[in-house]
Formats: sequence, structure tokens, C-alpha cells
Amino acid sequence: MTDHRFRVALLLACLAGLSLGGYLLASWVMFRPGFPLDDAWIHQTYARNLAERGEWAFLPGQPSAGSTAPLWSLLLVFGYYIRLGPYIWTFLLGWGLLWALAMVGADGFGVLLLDRHNLRVWAGVLLILEWHLVWSAGSGMETLLMGLLILVVLVWLVRLDSPETEGPPKGDWRKWFGIGGLIGLISWVRPDGLTLLGPLGWVLIMGKGTTKTKLRIAMLAGVGFALGFLPYLLFNQALAGEWWPNTFYAKQAEYAALQEAAFWRRYLEQARLLIVGVGVLLLPGFTWFTWQSVRRRAWGVLGGILWVIGYLGIYAWRLPVTYQHGRYIIPAVPVFILWGFTGLADLLHQESLIGKWRIVRPAVFMAVLAVVLAFWSLGARAYALDVAVIESEMVDTARWVAGNTDPESLIAAHDIGALGYFSKRSLLDLAGLISPEVIPYIRDEDAMAAYLDKQGADYLVTFPGWYPHLVNRATLIYTSSGRFSPLLNGENMAIYAWINP
Repeated sequence: MTDHRFRVALLLACLAGLSLGGYLLASWVMFRPGFPLDDAWIHQTYARNLAERGEWAFLPGQPSAGSTAPLWSLLLVFGYYIRLGPYIWTFLLGWGLLWALAMVGADGFGVLLLDRHNLRVWAGVLLILEWHLVWSAGSGMETLLMGLLILVVLVWLVRLDSPETEGPPKGDWRKWFGIGGLIGLISWVRPDGLTLLGPLGWVLIMGKGTTKTKLRIAMLAGVGFALGFLPYLLFNQALAGEWWPNTFYAKQAEYAALQEAAFWRRYLEQARLLIVGVGVLLLPGFTWFTWQSVRRRAWGVLGGILWVIGYLGIYAWRLPVTYQHGRYIIPAVPVFILWGFTGLADLLHQESLIGKWRIVRPAVFMAVLAVVLAFWSLGARAYALDVAVIESEMVDTARWVAGNTDPESLIAAHDIGALGYFSKRSLLDLAGLISPEVIPYIRDEDAMAAYLDKQGADYLVTFPGWYPHLVNRATLIYTSSGRFSPLLNGENMAIYAWINP
């Protein structure tokens, strides 16, 4: 590593630490440190059980495929071996991922815009300060890992398709094998990583080389992909008797009603998430870069653009949710930010467009910096509030269950993360993650009540408005005292004694 590259890496590492540290400090000042999603505790529970009991299970002795991101859960295991779980090791991972994302972004800027490298560092800084990404770094979830690996694959494809790279006939075959293997590996982070096969196929079809050479490359990439992906399918099959994790089916069933809206409305709602923040200023750059890539036949660059468009479409089609700051779409944010910033830099260096108005360049870049810093600040408050809600509702309620119910109690709940980690009680998962048998009637409260009766549930833990008919069948025994959920027009979590007929 050259001295310059080392200094850049050190600068980005420090900035990533300060950026994430600011969010963690905000949560501490607001209430206390924690995670902004209850699902983060699902990964922590799998990691702890694997470290302490040597089994892949959410509930001890009951192997399950309730973790959408087994690779992320495995990374968390190390924190329990070195006694830094659940918080310190997880936040260190978040810092490392944010830093790595910035490094890939800085390098990717040079790959995307071969003739201008002076803004590389700023591309990395932009990714470090983008509020969705900082929020993800402190979320305890696999989101940022997913975004990093996606960016690596797409930048890699651009590099392989670059005019400076040897064509496939003389290229390094191992790189194509490796990129296929990496896409297969991403499925262990989230199943939607399979969408990267689209840009890979696009570059192979549209890029350089004879048909024979492309077929050989496709076979190599396919073998690499199979080596990463097939074990993932077998893993799920062995645990749950299905090829996909339970969450793959449960989330789609839970939000099926949202698919009734017109597709174009759903798509615009997904796309809007990318421009909440600095993305709105980068949209012209993304559009310009798209046009220029078509003109230049930059198939690798277009592969990334088409992936973003298609990724939004898949979620608009199958899971059109926008809650929690659009966390399902956040893995597309690094690509949109990097492609948009690169396009903006290219646009502002077009003499025919800018002409003598050279002041426009620094003014635009200053505006980008100002907006990203403003939304970083707003994101810190949003993160702190999200953490406060989870801690004062889910975590505190789980601790109450641990201290006030019989260890043999059977608890029915929609949010099982903190309950599984802190209460250590047997659970019936109303969201279907570890209880897949409820998926066919996940929105049918009468069927759910019959299920609770049949299983012999002792308690129901939920926000009252989520299951109004179920709570009418039960007796209220506890309500959390959290002030943050009502502040956001939400409810306090409640515990009910379930009344069996």
C-alpha cells in the first residue's frame, strides 16, 4: 500500500468511526445504546446459541431457518467467543463495513470515471456520511454487509468490462469464477443477492469476446456461483425442509395486501426512498451517467444502473414496504450514490455545458456536502428515536417477561427478537419466522386464535392495535412505560394472559 493510499485509508477509517460514533452517542443521549430494529436480536440469539450450545437454533433444541442472513449471524458469533457480544462487537463490525464501503466507493469512482481521480476520496466521504448507510452500520443487521458486497460485484463487473482491461479471450478466468462465487456467497447474506446474476449476464452478453469465449466464461462463473449457492439451499432444506428461509415466505404473506395498489405507485414509493437525502441532488448525475453509458456502450456501468432499476421493481412487485427507512432497499443506496456522484462529476466537467460558469462546480459540490451533513444530523436523531423505541418497548418488555413469568411459559408474539434473547421462554412466532405453520393464515386473527388455543399459549405479547381481536380474548397484565413510541404516534407494548376456552 502506497503512502497516499495508506493516508486515505486512515482518513476514511477515522471518519467512519466518527460518523457511526455520532449515531451511537445520539442514542445514548436520547435513552440508551441499542439496536433500532427488533430483528437485530434475532441474529444475536442465533449467534449466542451457536457460540454457547453449538446449534443453529433460535429456541434451544429446535433448529430453524428463521435467520434470513446466516452469514451475518455467523459473523456475530465471534463476539460471543471474545465476550464482546452483543453490542461492542456488532458496532465494530458496523464500523468496519462502513469503512470498507468507503474504500470500495473511492476505488470504484476511479474505475467508473477513468480520466478523473481527484474526487475519489470525496466519493468515499459521501458514502460514510450518507444517513441511510450510517443508520445501517449501527442497526445490528446485515443490510450494510449486503450493500458492500453488491457494490464490490458491480464495480468488479465495470472493471472487467473496462477498455483498459484485456478482453475475455486473454483475461484472467479466475476473476469470472470468483465473481460467480461471490454472487453465490451473497445469498448467505440475503436471498435477493441472486439479482446480481442479471448484471453478470448482461455484461457477458453485451461485452467483448466471441460466443465461444463467453460460453466458457459463463460456465466458469456458473460453477463459482453453484459452489456458493447450492450449500445455502441445502442448509435451508436441512433445517426447515424448504429451499428458502422462512422469512422469504413470511414477509410476503404478511404484506400481501400492499400488492393491491397499482404497480407504478408501488415502484415510485420504492424509488422515492433513494432520494430522501443527498440522493435528490445526485439524481441528475445518475440520469446523465445513464445517458452517457448508453452512448459509450459502457455495458458494465449500465449493468449497475439496470440492477438498481430492477431491484426496485422486484420489491415493488413482491414486498412493497417502505417502513424502517426503507431498509430492504438500502443495499441499493451505495450503488445509486456512487453512480450518481460519478455522473454528477462527469456532468460538471463538460465544458460545452458549463462553459465560463466555472463557479457552478464548487457551488454544486458544496451543496452536496451541505445536504449530506444536514441529513446525517437528521438521521442521527431518527436512529436515536428508533433505538429508544426498541429498547423501551421490546427490550424492557422482554426483561419483564424474564422476571415475572414461569420459565416453562409459552409466549405468543409478533416481535420475537428481544423476547428470544432476554426472556429465554418458549415462543409462538405470529410473524412466521420460527413458526412457519402460521404463514398460510398470518393475517387471519380467528385462525390465529385457534392456533394459540391448540398450542396452549400462556401469554400474548403485542402492540394492542396489531391484533385487536386477539387482545379481546385475553386479559391485560402489563403495559410498558416507554414514552418514545407514543411520541411517534405509536402504542405501548402490552402483555396479556391468554384465555383458553
